[in-house]
Amino acid sequence: MRDVVPTVRGPEAALRALRDAVPLTHCVTNAVVTGFTANALLALGASPAMVDIAGEAGIFAGIADGVLINLGTPNPQQQASAREIVAATRRWVLDPVAVGMLPIRTALAAELVAARPAIIRGNASEVAVVAGGGSGGRGVDSVDDPDSVHAAAVDLARRTGTVVAVSGEVDLITDGERVARVRGGDPLLTRVTGGGCSLGATMAAFLGVVEPFSAAIAASVVHKHAAEAAASVSSGPGSFAVAFLDALAALSPEDLDGSRVEAHLASAEATR
Repeated sequence: MRDVVPTVRGPEAALRALRDAVPLTHCVTNAVVTGFTANALLALGASPAMVDIAGEAGIFAGIADGVLINLGTPNPQQQASAREIVAATRRWVLDPVAVGMLPIRTALAAELVAARPAIIRGNASEVAVVAGGGSGGRGVDSVDDPDSVHAAAVDLARRTGTVVAVSGEVDLITDGERVARVRGGDPLLTRVTGGGCSLGATMAAFLGVVEPFSAAIAASVVHKHAAEAAASVSSGPGSFAVAFLDALAALSPEDLDGSRVEAHLASAEATR
């Protein structure tokens, strides 16, 4: 089984390592976002592959540098593929899309959380559900914010040994001992299909070169930086989607100085 990469690096070094390694990033993701996700990975510098056929997904996961399991359209083939993947690698990200009111994906998400992904990435409502509370959001849209679920996210990370990344206006990332907040971005990213799903894929790509906490932070910084750059030259969601891919490709490691990351020990959260 492929294990996680132990190297700890800041966003700048992580992006440089990713560009050097061109990590093979295996995505079992939803049908709505496959093309955008693949293009985002290519623009960033990774090598995407979408292998979601039972009998092949587990084999491919065993050679991939990082894997995304996204539950946006969990058809029977993808459910079987997910179960193969978690037996083949620990370098995988779970994106529990729209869990809560929908029973099949909610049950599958609980099963996959028990298999201990390297990273769980979702919006606040999704994270609340997989942490054992909350009823979910409005489909794929959150009705909560990351700080409202930070205690649940820390507890989930501690119980499962998983990094939990909660996306929002300010992303919250925790491994149960540390909490990082990543500021920035632009609301236009929420108006493009695949904005959040591609973030999960970017985290999977970074899992090929750094450990999970560093991977989640680096991916968040990359997407927020690219969203700001894209918004500055866009007139709406259509032009933003294209500009976002261009911004990912144009991003240099030196752009990621880490100044937008605020980090604390989880034990200090009670005093905030």
